[in-house]
Amino acid sequence: MSLIDEIKLRKTFGIVSHPDAGKTTLTEKLLLFGGAIQVAGAVKSNKIKKAATSDFMDIERQRGISVATSVMAFNYRDKKINILDTPGHKDFAEDTYRTLTAVDSAIVVIDVAKGVEEQTENLVGVCKRRNTPMIVFINKLDREGKDGFDLLDEVEAKLDMSVCPLSWPVGMGQRFRGVYSLYDNKLILFSAHGKQSEEDTLVIEDLNDGILDEKVGQSLADTLREEVKLIKDVYPEFDQEMYEEGLLNPVFFGSAINNFGVKELLDCFVDIAPNPLPRETEQRMVAPTEEKFTGFVFKIHANMDPKHRDRIAFLRITSGTFERNTNYLHVRQEKKMKFSNPTAFMAAKKSVIDHAYPGDIIGLYDSGNFKIGDALTEGEVLHFKGIPSFSPEQFRFVNNANPMKSKQLQKGIDQLMDEGVAQLFVKEDSARKIIGTVGALQFDVIQYRLEHEYGASCSYEPINIHKALWLSWEDEVAFKEFAKRRRNNMAKDKDGNAVFLADSAWSLNTVMENHPEISFHDSSEF
Repeated sequence: MSLIDEIKLRKTFGIVSHPDAGKTTLTEKLLLFGGAIQVAGAVKSNKIKKAATSDFMDIERQRGISVATSVMAFNYRDKKINILDTPGHKDFAEDTYRTLTAVDSAIVVIDVAKGVEEQTENLVGVCKRRNTPMIVFINKLDREGKDGFDLLDEVEAKLDMSVCPLSWPVGMGQRFRGVYSLYDNKLILFSAHGKQSEEDTLVIEDLNDGILDEKVGQSLADTLREEVKLIKDVYPEFDQEMYEEGLLNPVFFGSAINNFGVKELLDCFVDIAPNPLPRETEQRMVAPTEEKFTGFVFKIHANMDPKHRDRIAFLRITSGTFERNTNYLHVRQEKKMKFSNPTAFMAAKKSVIDHAYPGDIIGLYDSGNFKIGDALTEGEVLHFKGIPSFSPEQFRFVNNANPMKSKQLQKGIDQLMDEGVAQLFVKEDSARKIIGTVGALQFDVIQYRLEHEYGASCSYEPINIHKALWLSWEDEVAFKEFAKRRRNNMAKDKDGNAVFLADSAWSLNTVMENHPEISFHDSSEF
């Protein structure tokens, strides 16, 4: 099979949502349809290694299935589908942001009762910055929730989306009777507890057909007719090109826990979702169809077994064919490397592979060579763009609790920062180290891992920081004067970039007003 044929077979996407919107359940049902798992609940029960039990693992359990496998592959309708799981909990948001750099499209899950929630807004914002095509799945229709049109208004207003309903609910909660697919003019009748069968699907060319009244009752049938007419009058028709450009967002309704509406979502996804897309580098755009192999590391996952300190680097293949036991250039380190046991992921199982193609995610066993964002190529020097570090929200001084283990502490902090667990800032005036995270749980994670993986102990000390902002400037003299005057607020990140540590929102606004010659950025990528 040619490279182009292999590319056409692949769809790589992420599922994003606020915690508890049903992301894990939807992922599980998709895997069931693909035959990757046979039993509902397998994803949840398999989410962690039983060999290690500790407080840290208890914390990690809150991440759900992404702990054991952040990549799940399955075959459906002759396509190879790669799901990248993204932790919903905001304390692990940075992991999610980076994972989204490796997808070509996304499915956004929204709880019908709660509507658009904070973390959904954040994650959709990340997707929109990359013009990632997104499909919306409004979940839990078997429960009482918000009116469908109110939800569409909320999605448009809060997520800045242009929506295009491709299915529509018939009733809700106790009156929920099914979903009408505007995508292929079918009525799918609801049967609780996942007992949906082919017999529950009716093709309805004309909604005025009396069979609709017979199946759902006259009241719900009349309401459906009115609402579908309104949808066709108010909302745009589906346009493939606009969807692929991130300008139009199909919306589906269903109940993942009851396995309802999921097949319709998956069938449409397979039809419309893009195949592997080009990726931007600082040097040029890389097309998936190029003969030569390229790829980038978007996630590093440490082995939680204390007996094995190896890590797995997750590599997204962007062009060409990756081959086992072949020398490739590690661009940052400027050295050749080859990999004897690259792994692919089928649900929770890892298997050694000989070849991989654009869109595939492979695991490379890593002894500490890789950092987030590293590129592998056949020799060309490329630096992939779009793998950001976001401004942390919580900050603490980190102190060495065991002076005899200074080297171990330094090594541990360096390696954990390379993994993207958190961010390190070193103050200019005192050289004290500050760790910044997006959530409080990460401090416990770091403390545990330093002790159990590196034999080092650390303690934390509170520090009053409102925000960390990366700086850019054109006038070097003006910047040096600014840095001198604001020395107490100046720091460097792990790559030596200048960072401003603001005490409060008020002081930040004052500094920004007084120094228009300095630009302040939420992300290290600007």
